[in-house]
Amino acid sequence: MTIDPNMLIIILIILVVGLGVGVLLLALKQKSGGGDQLGALIQKFDRSTQELSGRLAQLSDDSRKSQSELSKALQERLDNVGQRMGSSLAEAATKTAKSIGEIQTRLSVIDDAQKNILELSGEIVGLQNILSNKQARGAFGEVQLKDLVSSILPPNAYKFQATLSNNRVADCLIQLPNPPGPIAVDAKFPLESFHLLRKAENPRDKERAGKVFAASILKHVEDIAGRYIIPHETADSALMFLPSEAIYAELYANFPTVVEKSYKKKVWIVSPTTLMATLNTVRAILMDVKMREQAGLIQKEVGVLLEDVGRLGDRVSNLGRHFNQAEADIRDITTSTGKITKRGQRIKEVNLEDDEETKESLPPKPDRPRIVKS
Repeated sequence: MTIDPNMLIIILIILVVGLGVGVLLLALKQKSGGGDQLGALIQKFDRSTQELSGRLAQLSDDSRKSQSELSKALQERLDNVGQRMGSSLAEAATKTAKSIGEIQTRLSVIDDAQKNILELSGEIVGLQNILSNKQARGAFGEVQLKDLVSSILPPNAYKFQATLSNNRVADCLIQLPNPPGPIAVDAKFPLESFHLLRKAENPRDKERAGKVFAASILKHVEDIAGRYIIPHETADSALMFLPSEAIYAELYANFPTVVEKSYKKKVWIVSPTTLMATLNTVRAILMDVKMREQAGLIQKEVGVLLEDVGRLGDRVSNLGRHFNQAEADIRDITTSTGKITKRGQRIKEVNLEDDEETKESLPPKPDRPRIVKS
């Protein structure tokens, strides 16, 4: 059994006080010699001590009961706290497991994305290696041009690596009827001058890089105009294909003078997007030309069709007359059938009593010639 420390301190204080009072009384007895008064006082002190001991015992019992109740309440509280802690820990463990699962899923997605990024970075490095070489860069533009043209136009409407009469080879020759005639398309990729323009940091470097970029574009325009525009063989214009929307946007946004000079040379600069729109227009023109070529045949077929329709109308008219004649014949047959039916009915209704009257009404039979025997 556990005793409250406060109760022990109180008991010790009382014992000390009682001991002090006893010593004091003993001293008073020796000093005064009043035995009766001292005896009474001692008896009173004993009674007080007994009462105090009873109260202390009662207080100790109350303290034990209170401590027991407090221990019980504390134990219940601890049990409740333990249960709540257990449920909280279980719920937290479930949530943690779920969170860990989601984190693992996201980590797997991140791993896949990282793999894709690594692959993409490798492809970008490969593309940079391709674009750093002029010949490879030209092949890249030709491949993109080939994909666009072959995906939009019919096979008989274009020719790749077409050789002209001046022994120049065009990347693509779009076959259009006269006018305007075949249109040459040449792919150009001025990447060095564009990168120089992009890397320029101060106005002076930008101006210098802009001049280099404009000169590069104009050089390509001059080459295309001199090589791929041939009178009476090709159209009076040609297309310069830039396989980069960024270069095309930079040119048309900040170099309008270069664009105007290309117009004067009749060299139309196009990007992948604008080339796609141009090729769709060319396809519509080709379809219109084909429809015009087939217009005579269509008119002839329509004439033959009208003749067949006329003959069909005549035959339908003849069939209608045959139907009318058959209807008249059917009416006559119906009339004859009615008459026959009526006569048969009358014959069926004739009685034997009417035989004499019938005989009288019948004409006399002719006499048979007599045969004289010799």
